[in-house]
Amino acid sequence: MFVNPLVGDLPNRKQKLSSAFSGSLLLAALAISQAVQSAESEPNTSASQASNYQIRPQSLDKALVDFSLTSGLQVLADGKLTAGIRSSGVTGRYTSRQALQSLLAGTGIAVQSSRNGMVTLQKVAQNVAVADTAPPSAITLSTVKVTGKTGGYDDDSTDPYNLSYTRSNASTATKTDTPIMVTPVSIQVIPRAVLDDQQAIRIQDTIKNVSGVQRDFTYGNGYESFTIRGFSSASNFYRNGIRMITQSSETAHLNQIDILKGPAAMLFGRVEPGGLVNVVTKKPLEQAYYSLQQQFGSYDFYRTTMDATGPVTQDKSLLYRFNLAYLGTNSFRDVVFDDRIFLAPSLTWKLSDATEVNLNFEYKNEDLVDDSGIPAIGNRPASIPLNRFLGEPWEHYQVETELVDFNWSHKFNDHWKIQNGFVWNNLTYNWRETYHTSLQADNKTLNRSPWLVDTDRESHTVYASLTGDFDTLGLHHNLLLGGDYFSAQRDKAIGIDSDPMSTIDIFNPVYGAADFNTLETARKNAPNFFYTNDEQWYGVYFQDQIKFWDDKLHILGGGRYDWAEASSSYSTVSFANPADTKSEHFSPRVGLLYHPWSWLSLYGNFTESLGSNNGGRSRTGQPFTPQIATQYEAGVKTELFDGRLTSSIAYFYLTKQNVLTPDPVNSQFSVALGEARSQGIEFDMKGQVSDAVSLIGTYAYTDARITKSNSDDLGNRLLNVPEHSGSIWGKYDFVNTPLQGLSFGSGVYLASQREGDNANSFQLPGYARLDAMAAYSMNVVGTKLTTQLNVNNLLDKRYFASSANQASILPADALTIIGSVRLEY
Repeated sequence: MFVNPLVGDLPNRKQKLSSAFSGSLLLAALAISQAVQSAESEPNTSASQASNYQIRPQSLDKALVDFSLTSGLQVLADGKLTAGIRSSGVTGRYTSRQALQSLLAGTGIAVQSSRNGMVTLQKVAQNVAVADTAPPSAITLSTVKVTGKTGGYDDDSTDPYNLSYTRSNASTATKTDTPIMVTPVSIQVIPRAVLDDQQAIRIQDTIKNVSGVQRDFTYGNGYESFTIRGFSSASNFYRNGIRMITQSSETAHLNQIDILKGPAAMLFGRVEPGGLVNVVTKKPLEQAYYSLQQQFGSYDFYRTTMDATGPVTQDKSLLYRFNLAYLGTNSFRDVVFDDRIFLAPSLTWKLSDATEVNLNFEYKNEDLVDDSGIPAIGNRPASIPLNRFLGEPWEHYQVETELVDFNWSHKFNDHWKIQNGFVWNNLTYNWRETYHTSLQADNKTLNRSPWLVDTDRESHTVYASLTGDFDTLGLHHNLLLGGDYFSAQRDKAIGIDSDPMSTIDIFNPVYGAADFNTLETARKNAPNFFYTNDEQWYGVYFQDQIKFWDDKLHILGGGRYDWAEASSSYSTVSFANPADTKSEHFSPRVGLLYHPWSWLSLYGNFTESLGSNNGGRSRTGQPFTPQIATQYEAGVKTELFDGRLTSSIAYFYLTKQNVLTPDPVNSQFSVALGEARSQGIEFDMKGQVSDAVSLIGTYAYTDARITKSNSDDLGNRLLNVPEHSGSIWGKYDFVNTPLQGLSFGSGVYLASQREGDNANSFQLPGYARLDAMAAYSMNVVGTKLTTQLNVNNLLDKRYFASSANQASILPADALTIIGSVRLEY
């Protein structure tokens, strides 16, 4: 075991702590399970007639469907009888009579008759004792069979027991709660159920479920960045629609992940054109829910998560939620480790039926290692063991993250609503690392530069919006008016960069060429890296969603005007005066969708977007114009099997303009005349084809190239973008069989060859990776106990996640096993 001289024997210490915790939890779970099995084995007439019920709090009609599936009884009731009524559910081992009484408790509905496998319900008068049988003189009601969507399908995205892979609505694409089937843009949702089934602990573990999305080079797991439709997200992702500065994310408190394809500046301001990733966090619930999970696996992986929510007051006007996660793990890569603690308390205060206030806080403290990967030799990654770390054993960095999110909303009536909020995010970094710069001509000596830098990053966002719906001249409008202010500051990054250099033999590494004590002394006494960066913008936007022709034709139109400003400075001597750039831009978006039947939609859209700031100045001393992008898109959406299975296919043509390229007059400068283009076809499918079978399928053809350039890269493909990529994941749940509670799943993820840099000087080979899972859930003394095993990269395929340049290629995870035990009640 390697001992880090800066932080002590962290991996060993966290392993012992987590091993003790997980061992205690496992022993407790096994003891409870054994006790229940022993009780069930004793002769007991009533117990032999009982069944295990696991029916969560939900609407009464859905609860009765679940009851029928477990008990085998057919429940009959007037369709209006159960409408709008909620059941508190039932969990545990009961007779069918006891379970049904629990479901009906407090609903004002009772059993009228029960015979021949059929149960009839009736409404009872208030303040009258309810029996499970009615007197002979009771009036028989006209009856209809209670029906509902089964197989775990439920549109309630906040329900922690929701097993569905499908979501019918999403707000990321329009900032309004709009059905995806009538949204004329490409939006994909990854629900919580998928994260749980695949045991995804990082956002980058989830994007394999969406077409056309790849992982960017991120120095291991230090932060999140993705390539969407051929273009990098530039380390930016969004939390509940608010832009986050460069950082990693914890998935324990996420409810779902939305991926919006294409330029999104009309609603979100300055953003990269390929699209954006928006994580949606869990919110406090009115129904109490508690969950404790212990995960363990390969490379000393241990992760403990806790989720608790419910009402604070009896009238449920004040709600709370608390999420906790602790992660301790090493890696298949030598030296690399990650140690993280995460806390996320939140409160919701419902002042009235119309007014709600939310306060959220997040804290994360993480100690980990940046990983520059391995270099390329010739046109392929070097043939060295993938576990070989080419930095120094003392490397690590610490980051402390704090976030405050305050927002409120008020409904003036059923049609108009105002929202306002503020988000503050602060990160403090302490890097003690090296990074790769180049491989020497002998193809074995790797040049490295030290990176011992301290910095603070802080962002503020203030936003307000007004939404309303109304009718004019036979047209129905859903109007959105809003504005926001965003600022991000990198406050005086200071440290050692690039000097002195050190080398290492990639075939026979000998550590120690870069001495930590020498570098740390230089950082304190003679720093050579002084950097500041500030960015801010103001934006106002409007959007109108119009529907007419019996709601079959939908038009989306809107635009945003931004005033953006950026400043930065870099020096090797001291902090310098920053160079400022200012820009203004109007970003329009229009879309048309035809919805002839409930299961089919045809759509098209045009968008223009304000993109990255081109920092620095031109040969003439003038600031560069900012990058912009335009997109044309057309597609088809379907919703089959009573809405349980959704799919979409889209064609897009996307260009990014004003990219910097060498100045033809003086190549030491640049001009903003470059262009890159991406076009392709994307297919996504997810949901249930039956009560037992859940599926996810994706495919993307992406042709992303440099189309205007003054250098020799004209016509080259963009880095990290496979021409062909796809996936298929399937899960089978045993339903209404003696094996009920058992699940199996498997998936294949593939990508064709990718370019390692924009010069197309080397390539990352294509790959196909196989994953698998198995899980079993059962009721233990009123608690749902789930044990699960996931195996990722089952065949131990050697492949690569992404590349930054010829010196830095990040190997993908080797065969990895993750087990878990989760208690919910």
